[in-house]
Amino acid sequence: MPKIAVIINAGSGTESDNDALIKTLRDEFAAHDIEADIKLAESGEQLVAFAVEAAASECEIIVAGGGDGTISAVAEEVIKTGKVLGVLPLGTLNHFSRDLKIPPVPAEAINVIANGRGVEIDVGEVNGRIFLNNSSIGLYPHIVRKREQQQHRLRRGKWPAAFWAAVAVLRRYPFLHIKIDIGGKALERKTPFVFVGNNRYEMEGFRIGARDDLDKGKLSLYVVQRTGRLGLVILALRSLFKMLKQAKDFEEYLVEEIEIKTKRRKHLLVALDGEVSAMSAPLRYKIRPKALKVMVSNE
Repeated sequence: MPKIAVIINAGSGTESDNDALIKTLRDEFAAHDIEADIKLAESGEQLVAFAVEAAASECEIIVAGGGDGTISAVAEEVIKTGKVLGVLPLGTLNHFSRDLKIPPVPAEAINVIANGRGVEIDVGEVNGRIFLNNSSIGLYPHIVRKREQQQHRLRRGKWPAAFWAAVAVLRRYPFLHIKIDIGGKALERKTPFVFVGNNRYEMEGFRIGARDDLDKGKLSLYVVQRTGRLGLVILALRSLFKMLKQAKDFEEYLVEEIEIKTKRRKHLLVALDGEVSAMSAPLRYKIRPKALKVMVSNE
């Protein structure tokens, strides 16, 4: 019976739910004649420690169970070994698994891990940290940081906390004065928001936020210029009605490397797959073509 390592983020459910989940997952893997070494991470530090331990083990497949941040943290260790990543989408949005067409039902996702195929996909990197989906600076990481404060201090749920965090950040509406270097071309911008994606994102219509490919070896760069609060609303409407590319305040580039410098700040809040870290400027982004092997469906 082959053995795989499975790392679950305890934050994906309540304690009782997690106990039931572990039993269910163990039974589902056993039904495919797979022995699953399942570990429940109670913190981000423990999650990384389990991923390091699994990467050094004899297991050829390392499974991450949780949201995009969990999967990205485990993938960072998997990449170092050349082993294969399995995905159990147990988070709220699960953008990465949706782009890979991995089903959200645990039993069906386990079937992909057991009977699917390994494919090589790209990952993005900024200042040595990887991301599977995207990275951003400006409004979004500040909203995430404020949301986390609302959750911890005021005991608000995720979505109410996110709403009030957005209100608080948009009230201040901070701008960044940045210089962007893309392939030797320098751009100076005053912007509330910069988004860097691992491969091209759909930015218009009802498929906004989706990717058709994760192996084209490109970073997508999206920059919003100078626009105020009302301008953001107009850009959102343009995006919905597939008129975003005509907007003068929106820029899109496909590149392999990006450097972002700031005029006044030595450190920036940077979002990586929904997790926020403070990083030293300049930010140096690059694509790492086909750096990660992940299990997907044969269909």
